[in-house]
Formats: sequence, structure tokens, C-alpha cells
Amino acid sequence: MELILGNLEFSTWSLRPWLVLKRCGADFTVTEIPLYGGDWKERLADISPSGKVPLLKVDGETIWDSLSICVWAAERFPEAGLWPSDPHARWLARSVTCEMHSGFMALRTDCSMGPDADGVIHTMVGPDRAPPPKGEAVAADVRRLVEIFRTMRVRFGAGGPWLFGEWSIADAFFTPVAARIRHYQIDLQAHGDDGAARAYCEALLDQPDFLEWVRLATASR
Repeated sequence: MELILGNLEFSTWSLRPWLVLKRCGADFTVTEIPLYGGDWKERLADISPSGKVPLLKVDGETIWDSLSICVWAAERFPEAGLWPSDPHARWLARSVTCEMHSGFMALRTDCSMGPDADGVIHTMVGPDRAPPPKGEAVAADVRRLVEIFRTMRVRFGAGGPWLFGEWSIADAFFTPVAARIRHYQIDLQAHGDDGAARAYCEALLDQPDFLEWVRLATASR
């Protein structure tokens, strides 16, 4: 099983399925294709139906898209409990995961990971911090994130530190968001947080698998 990723420093979509496969205890290798340099587009065009990362090569097939890979993992490794066991929590975990997968475009644009127009590289793992973004569109995205984090933790989070208590695919999808919030020094309290959203983000960034990713990304620079 081979997981093909973009730059470990800033490929947020690559991080998500990597965290999920680690959680499953899957036996997989990693191939990193550095983005935004050299012949990266040609390399991806040769192996990726979408021309993007991540990709999972398994059983003679290529699975693309981070969410698709995570859904595959939930089917292949049911014992990993990648979705909450409670049906109501499971429905909402899938809802917020899909919302993250398809939404929050202002946050993605104004708090991007990777090289910006000035050539500055924003990473999920480095010590550098960028100034907080401005604009109502980003503020609306952050308020929505705070709402998700607070309400899901209140309803379903009593069994552990994660969004639905036990770690799930939803937590994998929000881990890069927590890294963005840290890198861009976003004040969650100013967007309606009572401390719950901040504590959740800190838990995501202190999770052992994410810390391993940080070590690997730092070593690959």
C-alpha cells in the first residue's frame, strides 16, 4: 500500500489521510512529490486521475481524494472506529467532515498553506507565524468553525478530548485547520469561543501522530 503525498510541510489534504491510516495501524509506504517546483505537474499527471494529491495505491487500484481515501479506510479497518459508534454522532461527524471538505473557501484562500504571492512559504509545522487575516468572509468562516467545535464537543465530546469524544475522521480533517489557526494567530475568543474551541485545537496539535508528521516534515526540508 502506497500513499502519495504533497509536501509534508504544507499539504493539508495529504495530512488528513495519513493521520487516518496511522490511526488504523495500516502498513503503508509514503512517496512525497514536492509541489510548486520542477516537473511536479507532469509527475502528478502521470499517476493521478485528478492531477492532485493525495493518492492511495492499493490492491491494484488508485484511490484519489482525501475524503475518499478516509472512507475506504473506514471500510477496510472497521475495528479502528473511524466514525463514532453512536448513530447521531456519526451522522453529524460525517456532516462536519463533508462541510470541511467542500467549504471554508475564504479561510483556505486568505490563510493558505504553501508559497504565497510574495514567495513566503506558510507551513503547518514551522515556528514562523503570519499576521492574522482580515475581512468578514474569513471571520465568518472562523465563527462557523468555533460553532462546530463548541457544539459538537458539548453534545458528544464527554468521552475524550476529540470532537466526538473518541478520535474520528472528523478530527483528521480539522487538524490542518488547527495548524492554520496557530500559524495565522487567529484569536478564537474574538470569534465566539469560550475556551472549548481553543482547547480542542490544542489537543489536535498535541496528538502523537500529528507530532510524528511534524518530525517527518521538518526532516524532509
